[in-house]
Amino acid sequence: MYNKVTVEDLDVKGRKVLVRCDFNVPLDENGNITDDTRIKGAMPTIEYLVNNGARVILCSHMGKPKGEPVPSLSLAPVAKSLSEKLGKDVVFAADDNVVGDNAKAAVAAMKDGDVVLLENTRYRKEETKNIEDFSKDLASLADLFVNDAFGTAHRAHCSNVGVTEFLKPAAAGYLIQKEIEFLGNAVNNPVRPLVAILGGSKVSSKISVIENLLKKVDKLIIGGGMAYTFFAAQGKTVGTSLLEEDYIDYAKKMLSEAGDKIVLPVDTVVAKEFANDAESKVVEGNIPDGWMGLDIGSKTIELFKDALKDAKTVVWNGPMGVFEMPNFAKGTNVIAQMLADLDATTIIGGGDSVAAVNQAGLADKMSHISTGGGASMEFLEGKDLPGIVALTDK
Repeated sequence: MYNKVTVEDLDVKGRKVLVRCDFNVPLDENGNITDDTRIKGAMPTIEYLVNNGARVILCSHMGKPKGEPVPSLSLAPVAKSLSEKLGKDVVFAADDNVVGDNAKAAVAAMKDGDVVLLENTRYRKEETKNIEDFSKDLASLADLFVNDAFGTAHRAHCSNVGVTEFLKPAAAGYLIQKEIEFLGNAVNNPVRPLVAILGGSKVSSKISVIENLLKKVDKLIIGGGMAYTFFAAQGKTVGTSLLEEDYIDYAKKMLSEAGDKIVLPVDTVVAKEFANDAESKVVEGNIPDGWMGLDIGSKTIELFKDALKDAKTVVWNGPMGVFEMPNFAKGTNVIAQMLADLDATTIIGGGDSVAAVNQAGLADKMSHISTGGGASMEFLEGKDLPGIVALTDK
């Protein structure tokens, strides 16, 4: 398990602290932020630094500008949102080369407790290739480095890995600390029984997660589109449901190795087409020709509830059905409610599961909601995350 220097281990008063945040937020066509969850997630670290007299220099990427300035992906709206949340002016350094005259002047003028936000780090093509000259440019502005961007921790970029060569110590912010604590403990040191729920559309994207979790969990519940590949492995027909034929043998192997650890659906809500108002019914076992599975049925809901009822740690990644369509959201919503009511540590592992929990209005009832889809997946696979490995060990 990681044991890294944290933001509270640093003496920050009067020091210039470069903080890598995850401000990769969705914008509408007018440049307004439509979901500020990630900005809110960064606030505890920023507020701690401001309150302790640091000179705070924030950086982040947004979207994929591919190494050149794209005005629609500027972080200017983020500076506005941060100013409102902090109740103080956040200076936006609008340099297309990220570390330019505006950034240098803004940093030179800083007083203790001031905040500057740099432009989108991916405006520089070096960022995603972790090329040293951009890492040096970023590091030249600051004395210390704090990484609080878990969402990019699985990438080795200049702004989260490269800079750590030049700014020591490199510390974890509160968000990264929380991710390490919850995801790390859930996988490596859980209070048992540990139950993992995997859903979503594809087995292929979750193979390593399945393999790593099967070694560690007491039960593995599988729902969503990926269940139909396991149906096929059991010799059932799946109609026009999502099916990865290349992974049927893999699913067979998993079922034979896992024994009764894997819990699969026993009935399915099927529809004639992929539409909310499509003709639908519930079938047990085989899915008939011309019908596709879009949600788990009521018997499966009871089966999954039974598998969860004694759990003390639950990790959930991926919905149980097409939760974006109200008529096929029941399985996902019931599981979300079940987790909300459980006396257990409940961890929502990024991506669509987070959207589903938010849609159900239950986010505040979960122990931890991971801020990184890809990063939390790699954590659950048991991989080392470069953005965390690069931080200074205690």
